[in-house]
Amino acid sequence: MADQVIYAMYDDDDVLKDGAKKLVAKGVKVEEVFSPFPIHGIDPIIGVEQTRLGIFAFIYGLIGLTLATIGMRYFMIVDWPMNIGGKPSFSYLENILSFIPISFEFTVLCAAHGMAITYLIANRTLPGMKAQNPDPRTTDDRFVMELRASQNKQFTAEELEALVKETGIVELEQKTI
Repeated sequence: MADQVIYAMYDDDDVLKDGAKKLVAKGVKVEEVFSPFPIHGIDPIIGVEQTRLGIFAFIYGLIGLTLATIGMRYFMIVDWPMNIGGKPSFSYLENILSFIPISFEFTVLCAAHGMAITYLIANRTLPGMKAQNPDPRTTDDRFVMELRASQNKQFTAEELEALVKETGIVELEQKTI
């Protein structure tokens, strides 16, 4: 079944935020907002749920810390113990203070790389994939709000278009998907 999609383009992020507030207050469901930079405060306005990426970052950090600890114990205590600066090399616990910088750095490394990969996979923005933004200007200086008729069945297409035109748009485009 074909769905009618309205793309409302703005030239200012504050105008878009105010327009989104007006539309949501009238019961309009905003599907997505495309912008060249993050618009702080838009997520709660349009009803985007908070992500679980922070939980994943913590898990990736724990994995990094565990791998660093296991690796350092194996390399420096079990496999090839070395006397570095007179420190004893027969116990991990006696050397734990000298391993803290490596533990921290490897934790950050694993968390950062894990988060980047998770973000790219979750948003389907892997290298080589086609861009999903409706207008190439949204990567430069324009802001686009996407409204779907199937999610706003209480309004006709004409009523929805009239509501959007009251929000200070620069351009309006309708597509059938």
